[in-house]
Amino acid sequence: MTPNNFTTIRDLLRYAVTRFNTANLFFGHGSSNAYDEAAYLILHTLKLPLDKLEPFLDAHLLPNETTTVLQVIERRTTERVPAAYLTNEAWLGHYRFYVDERVIVPRSFIAELIPEQFSPWVDDAESITEVLELCTGSGCLPIMLADAFPNAHVDTADISSDALEVARRNVSDYQLEDRISLFESDLYSNLPKKKYDLIVTNPPYVNAGSMDKLPKEYLHEPQIALAGGTDGMDLVRKIVAGAAERLTKKGVLIVEIGNERAFAEAAFPDLELTWLSTSAGDDMVFLLTAEQLKKQ
Repeated sequence: MTPNNFTTIRDLLRYAVTRFNTANLFFGHGSSNAYDEAAYLILHTLKLPLDKLEPFLDAHLLPNETTTVLQVIERRTTERVPAAYLTNEAWLGHYRFYVDERVIVPRSFIAELIPEQFSPWVDDAESITEVLELCTGSGCLPIMLADAFPNAHVDTADISSDALEVARRNVSDYQLEDRISLFESDLYSNLPKKKYDLIVTNPPYVNAGSMDKLPKEYLHEPQIALAGGTDGMDLVRKIVAGAAERLTKKGVLIVEIGNERAFAEAAFPDLELTWLSTSAGDDMVFLLTAEQLKKQ
């Protein structure tokens, strides 16, 4: 296929959708279907507004523009590179983040809950002054937390120095260096000795059986940021076990575990997990209070 076969964005869009569907690509890093992914990649590559496809559909392209778009389509199809790594950006709501293959592509059901300030479980957002976010990756959640809780300082941690470099870039982009502190830490091990009103985490939680079946797109991501052990709960157990001594008296712990509710409930049979509602249902994110944890 040569650039001469294509005249307009409409031509490239049709071609990309066909290529993506024929290759049975997996869409789990932002877009949910071939059309949306194709439109995003084309608009981004051509430096056009991401929310305005229609006015440009019949715009004629220069040969070099067509060549560049075709190269992106080819990489997405043959290498199965997630779109976010091709564009070096990912979106959570209206928040844009820089990403590369040092971090997993941001995707979190907790991100849906942050703008609501975890109401009603957090009854006074302005009283939240200390927040801890574990397994930060790109730094997306602490940035959103700092925005949602204006009086809070956010400590955020990751075991990966590479991930922290990406997070530091995003924190800088949002000019939040004075409100977010980044720590290279294996969970709580290298954090300040203080208590937090809120601990939030989207840790590695994919169980071993699911890891063996991941689509090729996920194999481009750091596997340490996905794998959660045999039942997916290896890090979750440590996070829950250490939370009691890190939470204030009225503090809460919020943990995302994706599709692992059955394993989570089996891992914590003596705890009554509160499940928070998200767009994917009521079994992706759980909450525990300091009071519950201190009884353990």
